[in-house]
Order: sequence, then C-alpha cells, then structure tokens
Amino acid sequence: MKKLLAGILLLLSVVMHAQTKVSGMVIDESGIPVPFANVLFKNSSEGTITNDDGRFYLESENTFTTLVVSFVGYATKEIPLEKRVNYDMKIELEEGEQLKEVVVYVGKQSKKNNPAIDLLRKVLERKRKNGVHGFDQYKYDKYEKVEFDLNTIDSSLIHGKLFKGMEFIFDQMDTSRITGKTYLPIFINEAFYKVHGDNKLSKKKEKLVGNRNSGFSSNQNIISFVQDLYSDYDIYKSYLKFFDKSFVSPISRVGIDTYNYVLTDSTYIDNKWCYNIIYYPRRKNELTFKGDFWVSDTTYAVKKINLQVTKSANINWVKDIYIEQEFEVLNDSVFLLTRDYMMSDFSLRKKEESRGVYGKRTTIYDNYIFDEEKPRSFYNEEVDRFDAQVYERDDTFWQENRLEVLNKNESGIYKMLDTLKTVPKFKRLYNVGEILASGYVEIDKWNMDYGPIFSSFGYNDAEGIRLRGGGRTYFGPNDRWRIEGFGAYGFKDKKFKYGISAKWLLDRENRLIISGGNRRDVEQIGVSLTPNNDVLGRSYASSSVFTVGSNDKLTNINLTTADMEMEPAKNFRFKVEGSFRMLRSALPEAFSLDYVDPESPTGVSSQVKQLELTTSLEYTPGRKTVGYGVERRDVNDEYARFYINYAKGVSGFLESDFDYEKIQFYFRKPWNVGGFGRLYTTVEAGKTFGEVPLGLLSIVPGNQTYFSIFNTFPNLDFYEFVTDTYVSMHLEHNFNGRIFARVPLLRKLNLREIVGLRGVWGELSEENIALNQPTNMLLQAPSEKVYWEYSFGIGNIFRVFRIDFNFRGNYLDMPDARRFSVTGTFGFHF
Repeated sequence: MKKLLAGILLLLSVVMHAQTKVSGMVIDESGIPVPFANVLFKNSSEGTITNDDGRFYLESENTFTTLVVSFVGYATKEIPLEKRVNYDMKIELEEGEQLKEVVVYVGKQSKKNNPAIDLLRKVLERKRKNGVHGFDQYKYDKYEKVEFDLNTIDSSLIHGKLFKGMEFIFDQMDTSRITGKTYLPIFINEAFYKVHGDNKLSKKKEKLVGNRNSGFSSNQNIISFVQDLYSDYDIYKSYLKFFDKSFVSPISRVGIDTYNYVLTDSTYIDNKWCYNIIYYPRRKNELTFKGDFWVSDTTYAVKKINLQVTKSANINWVKDIYIEQEFEVLNDSVFLLTRDYMMSDFSLRKKEESRGVYGKRTTIYDNYIFDEEKPRSFYNEEVDRFDAQVYERDDTFWQENRLEVLNKNESGIYKMLDTLKTVPKFKRLYNVGEILASGYVEIDKWNMDYGPIFSSFGYNDAEGIRLRGGGRTYFGPNDRWRIEGFGAYGFKDKKFKYGISAKWLLDRENRLIISGGNRRDVEQIGVSLTPNNDVLGRSYASSSVFTVGSNDKLTNINLTTADMEMEPAKNFRFKVEGSFRMLRSALPEAFSLDYVDPESPTGVSSQVKQLELTTSLEYTPGRKTVGYGVERRDVNDEYARFYINYAKGVSGFLESDFDYEKIQFYFRKPWNVGGFGRLYTTVEAGKTFGEVPLGLLSIVPGNQTYFSIFNTFPNLDFYEFVTDTYVSMHLEHNFNGRIFARVPLLRKLNLREIVGLRGVWGELSEENIALNQPTNMLLQAPSEKVYWEYSFGIGNIFRVFRIDFNFRGNYLDMPDARRFSVTGTFGFHF
C-alpha cells in the first residue's frame, strides 16, 4: 500500500509541473532502435533527438496534441497525444521519402553539396560579428545557479534504511524536463556578478556582488569542485572543455569533419526566419555531442542550440551531459547570449536505470549596455575578494537580483538542509564523505582536524613499518593562521620522528604570509630536482611499501625553516626563506654521505650542517583559487607554472659547512591539444657554483617504486645520476582513447593510450667528485649524451587503473642498468 501511495504521489508531482510530457522509443519496421531521430511537438520549435538506444524524453510548459517524429530515410510520422503525459511510447517509423521542400544528407557522404554545411560555414564566417564582440565596450549582469540533485528516486529508495529518519527530504522532489526522472535537490549555490569588458583593450572584469549556498559554504572541496566542473565555454570555439576533456564543438570547422549535419526544418523564431540543423557524430567512442541548432537566415547567428554527449563517448562516471543555449535578437545584426543551461548526470554505471547525481548550472545574462568606455585603470584594479558582505546578502537582495525565479523545490532546499543538518544520521554520513574527500577527521569542539589519514602507514628499509599521526588547527576555510604537525614511529630503528609548522596571513590584499617550522625525519632526498623545504612534506620513495631493489639510500634530516612570502600581483608570488639543515645517512652501512673534511680528525665528515638563504619568484598565469585565508585551494589545473629560485649557502654561521650559490628554473604546463588529448610538459634547469657534498647536489630523480609518477625516471635507481649542472625535460601525452576508438575489438573497452618521452643532461665537476670520494659511490652525470627514456601506457583499465611499459634509451652498460620496467597507478579520472 505504501509503495502504491508513493507511486501515486510521484505521478501527481509529474503532472503538476508541466502541460505536456512524452517519452518512449523510436524503432524501425524490424524493431531496431533508431538513434538521432528528430522528435518535436507539432507547429513548434520545441523538440529533441533520440539517444543511441532510440529513446527520448520531451516536455513543455505548453499544451500540445500532436508529436512529430522524423528521420532521414523514413516517412515522417505524426502521433496524436490524447493525454498531457504519455510515457513509454513505442513509435515505429516506416521507410519512405523525406519532405520535398528540404534536402538532407546523412552518413559520410560528400560535404560539398550539403546545405546544412553550407549554412554552418556562413555561421563560422560571421561568428566574431555576433554578440558582445561586435562592440568596443560592453557590460551586463550575470546570475548563476548551480544545483546538485540525487536522481532516479523510487519507493525502494524513499523507504530504504539509508534515509530512515530523513524521509521529510523527499517533500522537495521534482521531475527532470530533460530525462523525465525524479530527482531530489540536495545542494544549490547562487551567485550574482557585474561584468565589464573592453574589446579594444582585450580586458574583462567580473565582480562578484552576491553569493549564497545551501549549507556548505565552509566546504572548500565542494566549492572548488563546482567551480572547476562548470567553467565557461564558447560554442564557437573548436573544442569545449568539460571534466578535463576536450569535446569537438559542432559549431566549428573541426566539427565539419567530425559530425554529420542534416537540414531538417525552418520556421519563425522571435520574428526571425531560422533553419534547424540536426548533427550527430560520424564515429563512435570519440568526445562528441549530438543535438540540433537553429540558425538565422540573415545574420547566420545561432539562435538556439542543444548539445548532448553521446553515450559512446570515452568519459568516466558521467552518464549524460546536456547543454542548452539561447540567444536574443538585439537588432537585425546582433544576437546576445541570454540563457545557458548545462546538466550532467554523474553515475557509477551508464545503465538507464542506475542512480546518480545531477549537476546543473543555469546562467542568465541580462541588462546589456554597450559602448560605455572605462579607463584602463578600471580593469587593472583588483576586485575585492575579501568583502564579507558578498556572502551575507539578505533575501531582499536576491529577490531584486535573481534573474530567474527559483521554483518551489529549489526554494525549499535552504530550509530543508538547515533541518537536515540537525539530524545525527545525516551528520555522520556527511562527515564520512568529508573524510574521504579531504583526508582529515574534523574535531569541532577542539577546532582542529586529525590527519591526513592516508599517510598513517608506511614502510622503508631504515624504519621498517612506520606509523604516523598528525593534525592541524581548523576554525574555518579562511583561517588567517594555521598550525600543523605530525608524529611518527619506526619499528625497525625504534626512533620517534616529528614535524611542526605554523603560518600566519598578515595582509590579505597582498597575501603577506610568514611561516616557519622544524622537522626531524627519515627522507629520500634524491627524488626532485626543484627544491622543496616543506617541513611537513614527505616523498613517495621513503614511504613506499614495495620497491625495485634495495630502498636503502635514505637520509636522517633535521630541517628548520623561516620564510616570508607575498603576492603583490595576482598569481605572482615572491618569497624569501632561510633554512638550516643537518643531514646524515639513515643506513650508514649501506649508504654514505661522507665527504672530505680537512678539519675533521679523520679527514672525513659524515654529517652536513648547512645554512641556506633563498629568494624565489613564481608566476602561475590563469590559476584560479577558492578561499582567501592562509591556505587556498586550486580550482583548475590547466595553468602554467614558472618558477625561479636563487639559493646562497653560507658557511661559519651556526657551524654551517659550505659556501655556494645555486640557481634553478622550473616550467610546467598541461596543454589541451584539441581532439588529440592532453600533453603534460615540464622543463627544469639548474647550476650549483661551488663545491658541495652529495646531500647538497642535484640528484636526477629515479623511481624504484612500482608506481607511475610523472617527472621521475622509472628506469633509474636513486642516486644513479648526480649533477651540479642539469637540464631536464618530461613529455607525456594522453590521447584519451582517440587511437583505440578506431580499433573494433578495443573500441568498447574505452581504454586510453599514453606515451611518454623524458630526458636529462647534466655535468658533475671534478672538484665535486673529489670532495665526495669517501662515499665509495660511483658518482656519474649524464654528460656524454642526454640520458633518455620512453614509455607506452594504457589507461582507464576498469576505469581506475593505468599501466606503463617503460624503456631505457641509452647508458645500458652501466652496472645493474634497468632496461625495462612496468609501473602502474590507480586513480579516478573523468
């Protein structure tokens, strides 16, 4: 009886939210599904196309009595709609001729005489003449609403154990106008912006005026995920980036070779005669869309467009992506974007009945004003990111500035979540999710977090089994100061290790931060060319449970640092630091850090004491962050990083041993190479002036673990190459399945091909070789020729695993040289 009542309530909610709803499947005379068929309400421009399985869902706020279904090669069929809601329809198309007034082309036929492609070329010729690009200056208001919903709600879920005691949340259920599935809103974020731009100066300024969300404003993980997930895109560009993937835009020259285009209809839209073009991919398993768009016959601007990711697209954890954009006619020559809607259906499986989470973003653009010139200084002024009023706007503000009214269920999210957070069971579920996302366990009553829990266990030859526990202060995501620390114990060496650091944000506007700390630990210091004085950091090598050969080249390190940094301009950081370190071997019988020391009674010293003063500059153009406290979280990862570091070693003070100078450069950049995937590049160079012991030289980073780790050489052992002058480059390209998608037997596995190439050249002076002679190690640099490696990898195995086959290119005659290795890694990637 309860299930029946729940079903009746769901049906009533469906009927009340739209005038006409239809769903079903389109098949041919043999019962085979017809994908990409055109489905629309008669005498309207409201329609959709069937998916890869021939299924469709369509709804409208208006009342329609006839549904029209058509596809190339079949006779158009009109179906009377006797009710406002018609679900599970089965529509059979018969082979026949198309409408005589419309010429259509399908398949991989010639593109020369296709009227749809002729129209598309005219759109591309005029794409910069439409919209805000047609004016010298522009400004507008932008309202953005991001929402997450639990979807595919049924009676078994409502009455299941998971939601016992929280059944009241289902009062907010609604039905998707795109998929026809029931859903429950669980998160909403609203933002209102004032946007100014100058096309002559190539400047744009976006000011956040108000921001509000339903109960998770302090959760940096959710906020950064949302902002990265829904970055801006332009349908006129060749590629649209979603989830770190580049999808081919149907409104592009690249699209002509990627999609089939069919001219299907023409009608008036807002008193403008427009043509309707359906598009769908030429090949499966590529990152493509299917859908349709309307084009004006005078301006050749896109009036309306729908994009839906094909089911065969090589993307994980996302069952569906649906996009709508609408444009307004300003005059005979200008169309302006007024509404942008995007919905993603996240799910562990791509089956139709599987549950998941909708992620939806709606952006409304209004109040356009043009050609009001502002001085260059207006655009150069930094937007105040720390205005607390932005996050404290009252209901009156949102009633005046919300450009799209919230529906009843969206409005109820705020109240519902306020109530939900008082339910103990929900708090437990939320805390578990937060622990998995951040790695920390919140202890609210002490204003601190325990963790990171993923570093609790480790193993190496010096410490044996290692257990670690740590924590940090945490009053909120925008804390101006933070103290962190850890303690660890090795069961083999029976020694206690620790680290503690503190940092304080003195000036938010210029991000002036002072920090310091101390760490005593066991570390593998030869795993990175670029310096890292993080007193809480730890390399993968010194904690890896399984390694190739002996992992015995470990160092006892006692490091103390004090530094000051500031960001005088956005993404430009300046830092000065002083550090003092003491280094000695953690396994003297297997690994030596000895060096010649005339002042020592034995002529040899085994410990290094060194004071170092450093100055560094870092520039990260395009980097986006969330938060304004002493710690911030990156929103995106496609930005470049330029880093230069100058270090001066000072002897005498605090018994410091050596005088030297060191300069180092680092560049890293991921590149989206259109439909060919993503290329990751790193270039490093450095030189040390002066004589220094092994612990202060630049070690080419080997990798004796079984994990694939970018910026290391997997066929090199630790300390196999040692340098005081070096240049290194790493290239890794992920084709995202573009090659495998063309192999019939591999196509359905959605595997991804990865290739890598890396090389390093370096020198080691005779003076440094002589100074380190007591180590009894063969110290050698790749100076005769560039040492290089290459690799072939297969990613997305079972959607979570990657395996790499690594080959050594030269220096094969070195003792115990590893010619070949296999490494792998786990990860969740879209």
